[in-house]
Amino acid sequence: MFVDLTAAYAYTVWHSGLTCKLLRLLPDRHMIMEMVGNRSFTLTTGNGQRSRLRRLKNGVPQGSVPAPLLFNIYISDLPTTISKYAYANDLAIMHADGDRQAVEGALSKDMATLGEYLQTWKLKLSTTKTVSAAFHLNKEAERELKVNFNNETLPCCSEPKYLGVTLDRSLTYRQHLESLRKKLTSRVAHLRRLAGSGWGAGATALRTATLSLVHSTAEYCAPVWCRSAHTRLINPAINDALRIVTGCLRPTPVDKLPILAGIQSAELRRSGATLSLGRRAMELGHLLHSALTRPSSAVARRLKSRHPFQLISESDNNNIRAAQWADHQWKAEWADNPSRLRTLIPDRYTPTRPVARI
Repeated sequence: MFVDLTAAYAYTVWHSGLTCKLLRLLPDRHMIMEMVGNRSFTLTTGNGQRSRLRRLKNGVPQGSVPAPLLFNIYISDLPTTISKYAYANDLAIMHADGDRQAVEGALSKDMATLGEYLQTWKLKLSTTKTVSAAFHLNKEAERELKVNFNNETLPCCSEPKYLGVTLDRSLTYRQHLESLRKKLTSRVAHLRRLAGSGWGAGATALRTATLSLVHSTAEYCAPVWCRSAHTRLINPAINDALRIVTGCLRPTPVDKLPILAGIQSAELRRSGATLSLGRRAMELGHLLHSALTRPSSAVARRLKSRHPFQLISESDNNNIRAAQWADHQWKAEWADNPSRLRTLIPDRYTPTRPVARI
């Protein structure tokens, strides 16, 4: 179940309830509540008429830095369900069972429990945007789940989106990566407008723009989908961005583009992000700790794309910090590279245009 709350930040956080919960954590809550409660607004119409000043009685400053933290504090005492995940106002409830009716019954019961909590603390559930989804390799999962809430059957979605990642029935992430490819292609087109043979931005500016526009988008939630067979869909767009940075022609071998651009390869950057998350998840109390410490016999039955963390963390047996792992691997690859690029570019970290076309 993917639970959606209506206007979670702006209008539904009950100030009195937030004050009560802050009392459990902070000895002095007055400054925070003054910032949250001392807010007012006016309404201006198209013809210039303005309403009188009104004071906001609910909500937290949407878009501000402390807003997600205050909302997490507000929902920190969510009722116990079979399994729940929460990131700010994005809630998800999961139940696994071989019997479809057992899954529907458990989720319906949890939704009823969650509904009582939301009503008590004046939060509103959007029944049109709250959807259910089934994940399984069997095509039987294509049947819609019937999860009831307040005598209504909540809608079922075959490709829900959670925290910006589109999920499909068998978790191949094909739909998500196809959508990501289109987004990257659009950003590469914007990057191409900055480049030019005589008037465009230099290699350093193009490299910075590529890292901020292309790579940041291409690596969002990479540990989730990087083991998918469809990851190759986004590689051409990344290579096009590297060609813009280096000024290389299309026949240039793609394995040389990261070296010329001074940017680690996409596969290496995704592996480094996965290793970093895997190491954090090995700490007690982390949300993924139980999933990564389960018996190896249970992991062996999963598909390759479903267990990305163990493979990388087990292959890296030294004490290199996760932030330095990708850099260390790149140094090793560069040391073993017999290409004449070693004579053309002494320092691969210095972004520069190639001396000769390859």
